[in-house]
Amino acid sequence: MPEKRLLDIRNLDAFYGAFQALFGISLYAERGETLAIIGANSAGKSTLMKAIVGLVTTRNAEIRFAGGELAGRPTQQIVREGIALVPEGRRLFRSLSVEENLLVGGHLHRPGPWSLANVYDLFPVLREKRHQPSTSLSGGQQQMVAIGRALMANPDLVLIDELSLGLAPIVIRDIYAALPRVTAAGTSAIIVEQDTSQALAVANRVYCLRGGRITLEGTPASLTRDAISAAYFGV
Repeated sequence: MPEKRLLDIRNLDAFYGAFQALFGISLYAERGETLAIIGANSAGKSTLMKAIVGLVTTRNAEIRFAGGELAGRPTQQIVREGIALVPEGRRLFRSLSVEENLLVGGHLHRPGPWSLANVYDLFPVLREKRHQPSTSLSGGQQQMVAIGRALMANPDLVLIDELSLGLAPIVIRDIYAALPRVTAAGTSAIIVEQDTSQALAVANRVYCLRGGRITLEGTPASLTRDAISAAYFGV
């Protein structure tokens, strides 16, 4: 595997019990890039994120990260290796304040660029609200907390599931504006997104999923609107 490939997945099948959700997924993410996974509801995007961190059953897969094999390893070990997931729905700890939620993300004390101060610099509104209950924040601010909590683990790769789902356009703009600072600090990113225009604007490369299979891949500049529509909708 070329050294610049941080994540390399080959022939990934994923299952919920007897139901197969992903079929032969192969993709890679390079160091320092933002990779976008697009597709409609039930395309398999969230399942792919869960498969990378060991939260769903996988078969036949090679999942190599920073040169080591992840397939079959427990989630806590995968997190220690340097992958953090921002789950769909954010999953904040409701009984904790904003700052306490962020500190939970740093419990591994993994070395790296992200600290409370740097997360607050990335999302200044969180500094203002650091002592408030996380549930008192708007949906967009909660998404910032969830991203900040993941960054506090100082991952080499952050997975952000359904980044803009249900958020106001102005908040989406602010979060996307922060992504280049994340990758500039050395943290690669894979974002799951239904809004193709947002994904294409920020990503170095894009994969489209439909029915649990990859239907398109390429750079934003190489993908036509018609090709994306055909891969996304199957028409």
